Amino acid sequence: MNFEYNDTQAMIAESIRDFAEQHIRPHIMEWDEAQIFPVDLFKKLGEMGYMGVLVPEELGGSGLGYHEYITVVEEISKVDSSIGLSVAAHNSLCTNHILTFGNEEQKKKWIPKLATAEWIGAWGLTEHNTGSDAGGMATTAVKDGDEWIINGAKNFITHAISGDVAVVIVRTGEKGDSRGMTAFVIEKGTPGFTSGKKENKLGMRASETAELIFDNCRVSDANRLGEVGDGFIQAMKILDGGRISIGALSLGIAKGAYEAALKYSKERVQFGKPISEFQAIGFKLADMATEIEASELLLHKAAFLKNNNKPMTKIGAMAKMYASEVCVKVSTEAIQIHGGYGYTKDFPVEKFFRDSKLCTIGEGTTEIQKLVISRNILKEK
Repeated sequence: MNFEYNDTQAMIAESIRDFAEQHIRPHIMEWDEAQIFPVDLFKKLGEMGYMGVLVPEELGGSGLGYHEYITVVEEISKVDSSIGLSVAAHNSLCTNHILTFGNEEQKKKWIPKLATAEWIGAWGLTEHNTGSDAGGMATTAVKDGDEWIINGAKNFITHAISGDVAVVIVRTGEKGDSRGMTAFVIEKGTPGFTSGKKENKLGMRASETAELIFDNCRVSDANRLGEVGDGFIQAMKILDGGRISIGALSLGIAKGAYEAALKYSKERVQFGKPISEFQAIGFKLADMATEIEASELLLHKAAFLKNNNKPMTKIGAMAKMYASEVCVKVSTEAIQIHGGYGYTKDFPVEKFFRDSKLCTIGEGTTEIQKLVISRNILKEK
C-alpha cells in the first residue's frame, strides 16, 4: 500500500493551506466570539471546488473520492475546525443525500447549485426528543393529493438559518418503524418552512446551528427522495459516509493541536532548556503523534472501502469513534503542554479543545459507534 499523498491530495493540501492563511486565520477569533457564519467564505470555497468534492464534474463538482475529501476537511480543520465542520456537513449530508438517492431530474435541479456553493445545504434528522433514537421522531408528513403537509421541528441543524435548501427525514408511518420515514428536499422560502434561534455553543461557534421549523409546510411529491418509507434507511447510509467526515474533522483538530503543542514545547524554556527535552513532555508528544497516525490509517481504510463500494459500516464507525476520542485527548494534552497560556485565547489550543468535544457527539455518539461496531462484529462469521 502507498501511504503517501497522491498528486491530487498534495495539490489540495497546498491550495487549502494558502487559502486558510489568507482567508480564515485572520478571522478565527472574530468569528468564534461573535458566532459569525461567514457565508461569503463558503462561496469562495465553492469556486475552488471544495463544496462539491464528491460530486461528478458533469454536475458541477470536483469528481474526487474520499481520500481527497479527507484531505479537504482535515486541512481546513487544522486551521479552524468550525469551518471544517460546515464544509463536511454541506458535502457529506445534504449534497451527498441528493446525489445518492435523488433521481436525474432532482440531481440536475439541486446538485449544481450545491456543488458550487451558490446554495448552502442543510440536513435534518435530529429532533428535541430524538437524538440517537431517530426512529422515534415526531415531525410528520401527511399526503394531500400531489403534496405533503409537514409539521414539526428539527434541532441542532447545521446551516438551519443560512441554508438555501434542506434534506429532511420525517415520519410518514408509525413511530419506531424503520420503514415509516421518508426524505424530502425543501427550499428556503417555502411557506411554512422557517428556522429558529441560533444555538449558543461551547465550540464550533462559526458553524451555524439552529432549528428547522415546519408549520403546515406544503411540498410537492416531486421533492420526495426515493420511495415512501425509505428515509431512515437512506439516512443510515448517508451517516456511514458522514463518519468519514467527522473522522477527518477530528484528525484536523488533533493535528492542529499537536502541531501547536510541538512548536510551543520547543520554544518554551524552563530550568535552562526547552520543555520538549523533558521526558514528561516528550512522552505526551509521542502518545499524541502515535494516536494521530492510527486515526489517519483507520480513516483512509474506511475511505478505500467507501471508494470501492465495499462494506464499510464497521470500519467507518471505528474510524469515527477512535479519531474523535483522540482529538479530545490530544487537544487536552496540548493545553497541558502550554500550561497557563493554553487556557487563554491568545493561543490556538483552547479553541481546538472546545471544538473537539462535538466530534464525540455529532453524527452518532461514541456510544452509538460502539453499538454499531459490536453488532457488526457479532454478525461476522
